[in-house]
Amino acid sequence: MTTAIRPSIERKLDGQLLLPGDTGYDESRTVWNGMIARRPRMIIRAASVEDVVTAVRTARELDLEIGVRCGGHSSIGLAVPQDGLMIDLAPLTGVHVDPDRRRAWIQGGALLGVLDQASQRYGLATTAGNVSHTGVGGLTLGGGMGWLARQYGLACDNVASYTMVTADGEVVRASQTERPELFWGLRGGGGNFGIVTEFEFRLHPIGTRTLVAEYTFPLDRAIPALKAWRDLNIEAPREATFTASIGQDNAATLGFVWVGDPQRASRLLHNFQALGTPAATHITEMSYLDLQRREDTVERHSLRRYSKGHYLQQFPDAAIEAFVHRGGSRVGVGLQAYGGAIADVPDEDAAFSHRATLFEFGTGTTWTDPASDAVRIAAARRSAAAMASFAHGVYVNALSDEGAEGVRRAYSPAKLARLIALKDAYDPHNVFHLNQNIQPSTGRDQ
Repeated sequence: MTTAIRPSIERKLDGQLLLPGDTGYDESRTVWNGMIARRPRMIIRAASVEDVVTAVRTARELDLEIGVRCGGHSSIGLAVPQDGLMIDLAPLTGVHVDPDRRRAWIQGGALLGVLDQASQRYGLATTAGNVSHTGVGGLTLGGGMGWLARQYGLACDNVASYTMVTADGEVVRASQTERPELFWGLRGGGGNFGIVTEFEFRLHPIGTRTLVAEYTFPLDRAIPALKAWRDLNIEAPREATFTASIGQDNAATLGFVWVGDPQRASRLLHNFQALGTPAATHITEMSYLDLQRREDTVERHSLRRYSKGHYLQQFPDAAIEAFVHRGGSRVGVGLQAYGGAIADVPDEDAAFSHRATLFEFGTGTTWTDPASDAVRIAAARRSAAAMASFAHGVYVNALSDEGAEGVRRAYSPAKLARLIALKDAYDPHNVFHLNQNIQPSTGRDQ
């Protein structure tokens, strides 16, 4: 049936319709997690807002489940619907920067590196994650942590307006003055209400220079070093984002990322002597663009992956010990500091929750052999469970397979009720449910 109606769909498109067997079909359905091998009935590579409208209406006419792909970083492959219609936003990568107004308009299929490169030409930037091949849409709609967040807020705090295609195929705009309730929900509520085809961001004059400080300790000396690192974080300047990680090599790396004039980090570097004597020290100055590309992975769309996360409002000694021991597993764990401008935003201003977070905790593992799936996933779950008693909520973008329980952890009860009401208004039949789903009170129609 799909082949028979192909001409009628293609006549309406500026972009491309891909069916199984077409050149480009397998490439388009391949996402960051190599465990995902689902096969959509059709893929529409949208080259215009009108294509997104056509794709939504086509899916509804054919009663096909909708998946929306931008960067493809969902750990459980939510972009790829089995036997459904995948809307691939990858062709929508246009960006325009107005340096005088300090504004950037970027289409919903762009990756963060596109936004960084366009704005850095003028020494400007906005909070845009830590990995340049992440999609602007998925990151921003869930909140959007990044190296600039302690100075300027989350990515969603820097959005001035959204252009969105609704479940009915209508194109709407949301800002503080236009559809303010939708604007509130898009700032942290994920892809539950529609498909955002353009973001308008506020930019900030950050210059182009950064510094990364890393101090590596053997595991048997990690606990006292982490205690000193935690205490230094209390008074950290907003230019600094503290980080800590333990890899599969059982070495603990503690430090910070500084965005701004590296010379201004000299006092903090001196204070890091309180951590003790590290086995290795790396102090590196680099451009902001290089910082944003630093954690990119060449093999990003081939490895099998599983991850979990928590928000921590405190990091007591017992939590430090649990962090180091990782539930007896050897999977990687990491911490990234919040605070600063993130906490300055009143909690009621956006759907994003848990602004009192001190650190975000993440644990994850990568592998290649499908026979190792169960063992690897169990190890990551043990590591996350070891930190669960210290957790206070979770970042919605860090959720994997937790389902409704995870969504309840991501939002306060009051915000979740407000999000459900917004879902009832914009997507009462839950057309957009391949996400960390806010289920409407009216139920599903699939």
